[in-house]
Amino acid sequence: MTSAPDIVRLESIVVEFDGFRALDIAEFAIACNELRVVVGPNGAGKTTLCDVISGKTRVKSGRVFFDQRESTHLKDTDISRLGVGRKFQTPTIFDSLTVYQNMELALPGRRGIISNLFKRESRAQSDRILGILSRVHLADELDRPAKFLSHGQRQWLEISMLIVGDPKLLLVDEPAAGLTDKETALTAELLLELKGQHTIMVIEHDMEFVRMLNSRVTVLDNGKVLADGTLDEVQKNTQVIDAYLGR
Repeated sequence: MTSAPDIVRLESIVVEFDGFRALDIAEFAIACNELRVVVGPNGAGKTTLCDVISGKTRVKSGRVFFDQRESTHLKDTDISRLGVGRKFQTPTIFDSLTVYQNMELALPGRRGIISNLFKRESRAQSDRILGILSRVHLADELDRPAKFLSHGQRQWLEISMLIVGDPKLLLVDEPAAGLTDKETALTAELLLELKGQHTIMVIEHDMEFVRMLNSRVTVLDNGKVLADGTLDEVQKNTQVIDAYLGR
């Protein structure tokens, strides 16, 4: 059986901030339609890794590839257009707009004011929006201004906005932060359903949530890849225990 090609590959990556080496990764790759979880202590380089993949942070040396194309020196907007979507830890949605209007803005080609003045979504796009919102229990909140949503609902809305944009890669930063147990389980179910349709990289601290995802785990520490494997494998790694899990 032929393995899936890598959609993301980093080679000999070094990132420095004022002389501090934030990332020093010899090799890191994620296969197409894989769900990968990245864990590590604060300051391990998890967010910087996302920044490098999405083009927000420039590398000092090394090469970045996305979907078989070198993206090392591309602008973040160009990388986004290639199919990289990102959800930050704090939901970035438009509070004054309704749930449905936020989803409309996230449709492909709808990120500008002019395009939204003159475009109406197609029936297929409308059906897709409603289908996604139904999955995250927001179908009854279509006309509700986003500012009135709970924290968990805001997390789901932003993930839904990512999905409707149909990116090839979803970078999802701490989706379980601040959620109830029920919301956490639903979020895990949603990400698992998306696995196979999108490539997903999740940054997470909640180890119970990581276990729910039942996916390959990469552990970062001091900007380097410390371990890689199943959650059970990395939890037994003495270096990982010392650096993170045993704290």
